[in-house]
Amino acid sequence: MRSNSCGANGKAKLADKVAVITGSTKGIGLAIAKRLAQDGAHVVISSRKQQNVDQAVTMLRGEGLSVTGTVCHVGKAEDRERLVSTALEHCGGVDILVCMAGVNPLVGSTLGSSEQVWDKILNINVKAPALLLSQLLPHIEKRGRGSVILVSSVAAYLPVVKLGAYNVSKTALLGLTKTLALELAPKNIQVNCLIPGIIDTEFGQVIFQDPVFRDQVKKLYQVQRLGQPEDCVGLVSFLCSPDASYISGENIAVAGFSPHL
Repeated sequence: MRSNSCGANGKAKLADKVAVITGSTKGIGLAIAKRLAQDGAHVVISSRKQQNVDQAVTMLRGEGLSVTGTVCHVGKAEDRERLVSTALEHCGGVDILVCMAGVNPLVGSTLGSSEQVWDKILNINVKAPALLLSQLLPHIEKRGRGSVILVSSVAAYLPVVKLGAYNVSKTALLGLTKTLALELAPKNIQVNCLIPGIIDTEFGQVIFQDPVFRDQVKKLYQVQRLGQPEDCVGLVSFLCSPDASYISGENIAVAGFSPHL
């Protein structure tokens, strides 16, 4: 079993790296946290509820993985600052940021979304990743090289009718990836985007609860099976590793097909 302290990661490909992951106590985020820790990184996990953070930390530490956790509602400046402080306090710096946290408070039409719904979706899904990165940027820059992974959705390419504002927010992340990749290239920080397809998670239950809606989506996407959170983790680990040092500004789908071609 590996030590639960920084710098005890042997020769793993992410040895001595520190990864901050938002929305990482369940689903894809938790699977990514586990994989990056298995690959040698010290991982700082977070979500909105202390109970979920505690459970995830206990589980991962029980597997001998090096993790720290803190509560973070990414839409709150003070919570983002606490997340940054936790990473610096435990490991002195940050090399990797994975922005997994996202919301979808409404299943309904785009034009039927209230101003409050629009604000919540855009604040959490689009604005918060940029603001958190701005807070972490000086510390990532000090490390000499960094990797940022934004997380969009296949809905950015093939919008789901009942997820109007959410579709728009996930499309915006594709542009944010391209823009940040150009801005941060001189600082040797890569920015790429994971685009999950239909993944079997609690968050995805909005699709699966309605049989007609589920069948329509599966027919539209032509997938042979539902994805699992673990299907996404290999790509993220690769993009955070030295093997991907010349890859930036890419929006890469893990969806069982190529939605953007």
